[in-house]
Amino acid sequence: MNKKTVKDIDRAIIYPVKGKREPCAGTDALMIMMSSELAYLTRIANAHEVSFNDRDLYQLYQTVDKSGIPLTLSGPFLGAPLAAIAMEKLIVLGAKRIWVLGWCGSLQHNLRTGHIVIPTEAVSDEGTSEHYPISDPLRSDSRLNHMLEKALIQQELPFSTGKIWTTDALYRETPKKVREHQANGVLAVEMEISALMTLALYRSVSMAALLVVSDELFDLKWSPGFSNTMLKKNTHTAGKILKDLATSLNKKTL
Repeated sequence: MNKKTVKDIDRAIIYPVKGKREPCAGTDALMIMMSSELAYLTRIANAHEVSFNDRDLYQLYQTVDKSGIPLTLSGPFLGAPLAAIAMEKLIVLGAKRIWVLGWCGSLQHNLRTGHIVIPTEAVSDEGTSEHYPISDPLRSDSRLNHMLEKALIQQELPFSTGKIWTTDALYRETPKKVREHQANGVLAVEMEISALMTLALYRSVSMAALLVVSDELFDLKWSPGFSNTMLKKNTHTAGKILKDLATSLNKKTL
């Protein structure tokens, strides 16, 4: 079977397109999972909301400097299906690098609330990834990850790198699954990363993320940390790091 036939078979009936009046995203775009952090980052970036076809599902904001180069911020998102829909849109709007900010639940005793994680690999326990056939290992972009590591070191912020467990079922993070993933060295659990890694590989774009531990599950009980001041502080810092890197690379690319 030749490549053209394979491509035709894999082609979807409904596929992402850029509408006539939809904005260009710029080369770098941010995906921000939490509404509070989306509000914070759009405020400090002086970004304005823009109209686009999927605005009933999530919001899109842009900031443009004197050179006219747009930086796009999007969100909020909950779960792999919505995040994948948004990433597809950002890609057809022109994004080549996707920077993700999210929260995660720690599976390891040394990762406490507020700790920052760079997800380098993921275990998919969600239903979106299987619809994007890829042959490469499920990983984020190593070059972008190196930039994130360097930025965190400069800020003297402790962080960990490693594998993340992504699930669709918030209320089915069972003791059995937690123990299995702990034993395999998985750092944390969340609801979008494996799908975004898969989609980035499928669409040949770069993707990297910073996750901040918002709750702890390593003792097989749930310890939420959403009111922890370290969570808010480090999430703000992680968001600013992503914004600054995206802005810098965006200017160099365009």
